[in-house]
Amino acid sequence: MSAHESDVHTISPEMPAMFDGMKLAAVATVLYIIVRCLNLKSPTAPPDLIYQDTAVNRFLLKSCSQLTKEYIPPLLWGKSGHLQTALYGKLGRVSSPHPSGIRKYLPMQDGATATFDLFEPLGDHRTGDDITMVICPGIGNHSEKHYIRTFVDYAQKDGYRCAVLNHLGALPNIELTSPRMFTYGCTWEFASMVGYIKRAYPNTQLIVVGFSLGGNIVCKFLGENKANQERVLCCVSVCQGYSALRAQETFLQWDQFRRFYNFLMADNMKKIILSHRHSLFGGHSLKMIDADLSRLYTATSLMQIDDNIMRKFHGHRSLKEYYEKESCVHYIHNVNVPLLLVNSADDPLVHDSLLTIPRTLAAKKPNVIFALTLHGGHLGFFEGAVLFPQPLTWMDKVIVGYANAICQWEKQKPPCQSDHLSEGSCLKEKA
Repeated sequence: MSAHESDVHTISPEMPAMFDGMKLAAVATVLYIIVRCLNLKSPTAPPDLIYQDTAVNRFLLKSCSQLTKEYIPPLLWGKSGHLQTALYGKLGRVSSPHPSGIRKYLPMQDGATATFDLFEPLGDHRTGDDITMVICPGIGNHSEKHYIRTFVDYAQKDGYRCAVLNHLGALPNIELTSPRMFTYGCTWEFASMVGYIKRAYPNTQLIVVGFSLGGNIVCKFLGENKANQERVLCCVSVCQGYSALRAQETFLQWDQFRRFYNFLMADNMKKIILSHRHSLFGGHSLKMIDADLSRLYTATSLMQIDDNIMRKFHGHRSLKEYYEKESCVHYIHNVNVPLLLVNSADDPLVHDSLLTIPRTLAAKKPNVIFALTLHGGHLGFFEGAVLFPQPLTWMDKVIVGYANAICQWEKQKPPCQSDHLSEGSCLKEKA
């Protein structure tokens, strides 16, 4: 055998081993990235709860087991807040139902026309009472969104009438009748819907529910005027940010890709505004219209759109004034009905610094429970075994479960239960 042939036979067996090592390293790297991105090593746990130890809170937590049991998202992707948020935003819910409702039109004093969809219960409520859920969806959302349809169908089957506000300008087939659309914290349309329900159903009691931006609106509505809390049994807010002024700084950060989400939401707001350009800008001079549209086209963040367009609907002089006056943080401490505030620690839209607001509120007020899950993203909260999520989410079950517990408490609470009597005397009488 020649020296050349000997060299070939000596080297060739090592080459496959080297390539196998490179392949293993590449696979290991990909797996590491997947594990990190999908947060697969993160544990599952029950929600972190902040509340005062009162008789009603103990009853609620005992009766609404979802708040004390471990929340288990789908194994492969459910621990990623981004994927939970993306699935909610793009795919909606699994096997989304189509509840049948009636659309109502409410003329407003400024010429606007509010709309909401009314869904009657599909059976008797477990307490035998007439209960209506008044629901405020997230930014630019309405009753036809998948997550709203899924929740309404579930609530109807549990005996609740549901009234769902369609944010002014959000429905693509409903024209605006005044130069104004929904804003971050305008409560006019929600108040009009609640007033209609109270007049049309004089014996009904209300469960107030708000999702994301809708959570800000309902908490602000209840805190603006004590009369707004009449006939309200409780309020549930899910995934809201509490203070637009504090949130605006976090939305310009790339942490958790928040700046990217900001861009996507701004793009969606552009589409909504441009679809109503004639109603919104028709009364202005051509020069002003061109200037407004030019600023709108070049906007890359919600804050730019809010400053150039949205704040002007209510005559706010500055973006700071707009955010200050439209945020529920200045009103929520006036809410005295039972209040459940739900957020997720991996919500890419709500920075952790904003959660000091509900934490502080729940520590100070006996009517507030703050529940923070490890996972869930923004309005995701999907449940499931490995890959495929269940049709109902943890969020759907928590809201209805909490509402059921509140209704049951109201039905059986001791007659002495009030803010002015000691808990001990009530418990003694109840026993």
